[in-house]
Amino acid sequence: VQLQASGGGVVQAGGSLRLSCAASGSIGTIYSMAWYRQAPGKQRESVATITSDGITVYADSVEGRFTISRDDAKNTVYLQMDSLEPGDTAVYYCNANINYIYLWGQGTQVTVSS
Repeated sequence: VQLQASGGGVVQAGGSLRLSCAASGSIGTIYSMAWYRQAPGKQRESVATITSDGITVYADSVEGRFTISRDDAKNTVYLQMDSLEPGDTAVYYCNANINYIYLWGQGTQVTVSS
């Protein structure tokens, strides 16, 4: 099983991006799915999480600007990022609990210019 993230890029402050992360392989059950990010010189931090019941949790810094969602038919989690700020610049990683094993996708770079 692997996770493949996409959708990063360079955007001006105030702009939007949508990240996607698809799971593939011998998938049984996907429980929680999440997005993390790591800025240069900083620790990786949780951005948003969505449970299998659709319950969402956001970091205070992105609440009201980012929206996490999932499409279980496609084994995919999304992160809609609006009103982006330079402080959102980071490598974004998806994470999923698949069959009670937490897996990471490769990172995708998001750069927000001022």
